[in-house]
Amino acid sequence: MRALPTLLLVGITMAVATPASAQRFAGNAPVCMQKWQWGGSSYITCQFASWDECRATAAGLSAMCLSNPYVQRPAHPDRSPRFR
Repeated sequence: MRALPTLLLVGITMAVATPASAQRFAGNAPVCMQKWQWGGSSYITCQFASWDECRATAAGLSAMCLSNPYVQRPAHPDRSPRFR
Protein backbone atom coordinates (compact mmCIF):
# COMPACT_ATOMS: atom_id res chain seq x y z
CA MET A 1 0.00 0.00 0.00
CA ARG A 2 2.95 2.34 0.59
CA ALA A 3 4.19 1.74 -2.96
CA LEU A 4 1.21 3.59 -4.47
CA PRO A 5 2.10 7.04 -3.08
CA THR A 6 5.73 6.49 -4.05
CA LEU A 7 4.78 5.57 -7.63
CA LEU A 8 2.44 8.53 -7.78
CA LEU A 9 5.20 10.88 -6.60
CA VAL A 10 7.67 9.44 -9.13
CA GLY A 11 5.12 9.80 -11.95
CA ILE A 12 4.38 13.42 -11.12
CA THR A 13 8.09 14.23 -10.85
CA MET A 14 8.82 12.70 -14.24
CA ALA A 15 5.91 14.52 -15.89
CA VAL A 16 6.99 17.89 -14.50
CA ALA A 17 10.67 17.47 -15.32
CA THR A 18 10.21 17.32 -19.11
CA PRO A 19 11.49 20.39 -20.96
CA ALA A 20 8.97 22.67 -22.57
CA SER A 21 9.13 23.13 -26.32
CA ALA A 22 9.53 26.68 -27.53
CA GLN A 23 7.79 28.29 -30.46
CA ARG A 24 9.82 27.53 -33.58
CA PHE A 25 8.91 30.69 -35.46
CA ALA A 26 10.28 33.75 -33.69
CA GLY A 27 10.05 37.28 -34.96
CA ASN A 28 7.51 39.34 -36.79
CA ALA A 29 9.05 39.36 -40.27
CA PRO A 30 6.94 37.85 -43.06
CA VAL A 31 9.65 35.50 -44.39
CA CYS A 32 11.60 32.87 -42.41
CA MET A 33 14.61 30.73 -43.23
CA GLN A 34 15.03 27.16 -42.01
CA LYS A 35 18.66 26.09 -41.90
CA TRP A 36 19.86 22.53 -41.32
CA GLN A 37 22.99 21.85 -39.30
CA TRP A 38 25.40 18.94 -39.18
CA GLY A 39 23.78 16.03 -37.35
CA GLY A 40 20.25 16.63 -38.60
CA SER A 41 19.13 19.46 -36.35
CA SER A 42 17.64 22.61 -37.79
CA TYR A 43 16.58 26.05 -36.66
CA ILE A 44 14.25 28.70 -38.04
CA THR A 45 14.92 32.42 -38.03
CA CYS A 46 12.31 34.97 -39.09
CA GLN A 47 14.15 38.17 -39.90
CA PHE A 48 13.62 38.70 -43.61
CA ALA A 49 11.40 41.38 -45.12
CA SER A 50 11.24 39.82 -48.59
CA TRP A 51 11.63 36.49 -50.36
CA ASP A 52 14.56 37.83 -52.39
CA GLU A 53 16.44 38.81 -49.22
CA CYS A 54 15.93 35.34 -47.77
CA ARG A 55 16.94 33.57 -50.99
CA ALA A 56 20.12 35.64 -51.22
CA THR A 57 21.05 34.66 -47.65
CA ALA A 58 20.17 30.98 -48.18
CA ALA A 59 22.19 30.70 -51.41
CA GLY A 60 24.88 28.04 -51.02
CA LEU A 61 23.58 26.85 -47.64
CA SER A 62 21.44 23.86 -46.75
CA ALA A 63 18.49 26.15 -46.10
CA MET A 64 15.08 27.07 -47.45
CA CYS A 65 12.80 30.07 -47.18
CA LEU A 66 9.24 29.83 -45.91
CA SER A 67 6.40 32.07 -44.95
CA ASN A 68 5.98 33.02 -41.27
CA PRO A 69 2.54 31.73 -40.15
CA TYR A 70 2.64 33.81 -36.96
CA VAL A 71 3.37 37.22 -38.46
CA GLN A 72 1.10 40.01 -37.24
CA ARG A 73 -0.33 41.53 -40.39
CA PRO A 74 -1.83 45.04 -40.26
CA ALA A 75 -5.57 45.11 -39.89
CA HIS A 76 -7.51 45.93 -43.03
CA PRO A 77 -9.69 49.01 -42.73
CA ASP A 78 -13.38 48.26 -42.79
CA ARG A 79 -15.03 49.17 -46.02
CA SER A 80 -17.93 51.49 -45.47
CA PRO A 81 -20.99 51.01 -47.62
CA ARG A 82 -21.41 53.47 -50.45
CA PHE A 83 -24.41 55.71 -50.26
CA ARG A 84 -26.01 56.80 -53.51
